[in-house]
Amino acid sequence: MTDASVTAARRPGEQALAALGLGAPALNPADASAHSFPGGGRWRTEIPSCEGPEALAVVLKESSRLDVPIHRISQGSGVWMLTDAEITEMVEATAARDIELCLFTGPRGTWDIGGSVRSDSRGAGLRARGHDAVAGCVEDALRATELGVKCLLVADEGVLWTLHRARETGLLPADTTLKVSALIGPVNPASYAVYERLGADSVNVPSDLTLDHLTEIRRVSAAPMDMYIEAPDDLGGYVRMYEVAELIRRGAPLYLKFGLSKAPGIYPWGTHLRDVTLDTARERVRRGRLALDLLARHGADGDMAPLGSRLPGALNRFPTAGATE
Repeated sequence: MTDASVTAARRPGEQALAALGLGAPALNPADASAHSFPGGGRWRTEIPSCEGPEALAVVLKESSRLDVPIHRISQGSGVWMLTDAEITEMVEATAARDIELCLFTGPRGTWDIGGSVRSDSRGAGLRARGHDAVAGCVEDALRATELGVKCLLVADEGVLWTLHRARETGLLPADTTLKVSALIGPVNPASYAVYERLGADSVNVPSDLTLDHLTEIRRVSAAPMDMYIEAPDDLGGYVRMYEVAELIRRGAPLYLKFGLSKAPGIYPWGTHLRDVTLDTARERVRRGRLALDLLARHGADGDMAPLGSRLPGALNRFPTAGATE
């Protein structure tokens, strides 16, 4: 972002507060991210928790009605919770709009029989427990990509490394992108850089990271960052809409994720949760419209990446030659 574009953008309440003698300190250009997406643009949009073809249809219809541009649509219940026909329908619908579709991979610890995730410590979390769970994630990845899915959501470092190696050796298509789940998101620059080197093409960070944390991360990594502008309650329920412009300035290249607080959990999804799934899908798009309107009012809505763009650019990786599981 250029100094001119920073100057042109207006911070919330800026003129009124300055008139009252309560003006904020000037922005520090050194805090701004020096990175952007390949092909231009500093931010993209994502609608999460789109759990099947019917919810996808609602999201696409509402995005057209409210004029909300979408770069990526993601799902949280997992590849294994969808039939081949459902995945194919979602692939075709998103391809028609040039939107990236991202599906979650396989078994995860919170649904497993292990008791540690139900202890007070929540030990192990969503990670894949044992060889069989890793195998299930790989099976999901192979099945999804064979059906045309180009982005896979991952919640385990070993699964991420395994899928990256599979991509490097041609077991998965070379243009497959790997996205790290918010539920294992890194909270410091060192761990963020490790996820990038393990094969992540975008990394979902927890929504409670401070602006300074984002700047620290951007000083060591250019890997795209995903961040809930409004987080689900199980991720804290944070609503950071008034910070969107500064989140972009500090965190670019950044995916703006429009989640929803005060909404029931819908994972793993099924038709028994149909009404709430469709209602919350519709409202996530409206939340996106609110955030984009706010950016426009503050003159900070420039630098959106072109619609249809999805690749992360050149990233740093650990060498895979001779790697073992």
